Amino acid sequence: MRPRQIVYGQRVSEPKVIASRAMRHEMTQAEAALWLRMRNHQVGGAKFRRQQIIAGFVADFYCHEAALVIEVDGPTHEAQHDQGRDAVFAGRGIAVVRFRNEEVLDALEGVLEQVRAAIMRRSM
Repeated sequence: MRPRQIVYGQRVSEPKVIASRAMRHEMTQAEAALWLRMRNHQVGGAKFRRQQIIAGFVADFYCHEAALVIEVDGPTHEAQHDQGRDAVFAGRGIAVVRFRNEEVLDALEGVLEQVRAAIMRRSM
């Protein structure tokens, strides 16, 4: 089941929109490095959006064609909160792949290969 109406048709509060926009301008070093390599269809030909609001949560990166969220976790991420988000996303048919900041900064090519593989799995 491919998700529908993830971007259009959802009700989003104005504070959430403002927060999402701010996060786009204040990305972490790891998020910025990954975004430079994922934007403009560079990974598996897939289009990614950054700081996409889905069901009231802000996903770091979202690819609608593959129903895939990519999260870059820093030291402030709480596992219990992430599990709740992941469950909501899964309920909408969206898979989540998580990377730690260190993974992205130290092994970017390997991270990109994992993202590419996830896109291929989800697109079949």
